[in-house]
Amino acid sequence: MRNPRDFLRPQAMGAPAPPTSIPIKPSRMIHFFDPSNPKMTAKLPELARKIDILLGNLEDAVPADKKAEAREGLVKVAKEADLGDTPLWVRVNSLDSPWVLDDFLRLVGEAGDKIDVVMVPKVEGPWDIHYVDRLLAQLEAKHNVRRPILVHALLETAQGVANVEEIVAASPRMQGISLGPADLAASRRMKTTRVGGGHPGYVVRADPDKSNPTAPRAAAQQDLWHYTMARMVDACASVGILPFYGPFGDISDPVACEDQFRNAFLMGCVGAWTLHPSQVEIAKRVFSPPPEEVLFAKRVIEAMPDGRGVVMLDGKMQDDATWKQCQVMVNLAKLLAERDPELKKAYGL
Repeated sequence: MRNPRDFLRPQAMGAPAPPTSIPIKPSRMIHFFDPSNPKMTAKLPELARKIDILLGNLEDAVPADKKAEAREGLVKVAKEADLGDTPLWVRVNSLDSPWVLDDFLRLVGEAGDKIDVVMVPKVEGPWDIHYVDRLLAQLEAKHNVRRPILVHALLETAQGVANVEEIVAASPRMQGISLGPADLAASRRMKTTRVGGGHPGYVVRADPDKSNPTAPRAAAQQDLWHYTMARMVDACASVGILPFYGPFGDISDPVACEDQFRNAFLMGCVGAWTLHPSQVEIAKRVFSPPPEEVLFAKRVIEAMPDGRGVVMLDGKMQDDATWKQCQVMVNLAKLLAERDPELKKAYGL
């Protein structure tokens, strides 16, 4: 067992001190881009003004013969592109791949001060985070990187889900976790080829009408990812890091995408991945609290400034528990209002 007093000491001589808290910024969408595509990277400065987080993807969507090109493209973006204050993340290749070590060596060596977060695929246990933690510290020390690079884990194997509570607490570098439904489905041997969302075969059906047994019975499609998302959110909340929903693969179905994103938002996720520009506005809308709820939350806080007692508003009882819920809503609204003038006006801030 690691000595708790050592937890916030650098993992290598000369490395920056690990963070004592995780920066909280607007994180409604993690927008993926292919660093090997010059046309796409040329648009990044303009896109950065509309995006909360930009992520250069080196993993699954990049063919083996394009790995080096994508890596060098991301180094170029990090060193040359003007992204303003939009964080730049990278998804490295999986830890069992032949490319991941070069990902770390090249990116930290050439652009360590420009990379905010490293997303690590298929994290299965705290041992994976311990390896990345020590490797990053060694490279930060070697290349004089003065700001610690944070780590974001991808939850996409059954073993990872089984160990999620240990993963979130494995390092002070941990920034958050994303749910990766496609790889997780394969790992669990789930019988679906969909990337996120529900499934028409996964339903709860009403009992038959005894007076008319052959009559159609109401059925409701269920969420395949509810259990995993809830467990991930609880694990992240327990250590103060951020949970995200991952990809929704059917670009042609914005309605189902919005439903999946909203489920994640209501359950506590701060954002989701966007794989196509059409999903950016969906994420922006869904992961921003509705103005009417923010305005009501502000009324509750004004009626109970110290969060004590009980008040009645619009015929509903409000107490210390609802005051805390309202604080969550208003604090998020204030955070988003700093970046979005339209939301600032809508929220009355």
